[in-house]
Amino acid sequence: MDVNETLPPKTCSIDRLVTKEAEVSKVLAGQKTACRRNGRYADIGEIMELEGKSFVVTNVYQQSLGELTVEHAKMEGHETVEEYRDSILSMHPGMPWLPQMKVWVHEFKQAE
Repeated sequence: MDVNETLPPKTCSIDRLVTKEAEVSKVLAGQKTACRRNGRYADIGEIMELEGKSFVVTNVYQQSLGELTVEHAKMEGHETVEEYRDSILSMHPGMPWLPQMKVWVHEFKQAE
């Protein structure tokens, strides 16, 4: 069975996964290899194009914010969970940071 068939339908398209200029720069520099969203934006194996470079989605899964580790923050291009949290909250004013809140994790790498 295709792993994507076990996931719920996408709620957005992959071209909306990484859009902020600072985040795009981190992906292009190899500093960001994951993106957390409140919905599912990509299938495993799907290709994201950023400034002429291709990135393949390697994993998609749900995670609660309380499960975030320093390693997860580094995959997002931040040094600490607190730095990542502050970055997200600055982009989404008024959003609560709740440990039980579930997000969709999209992991990716530069395509060969």
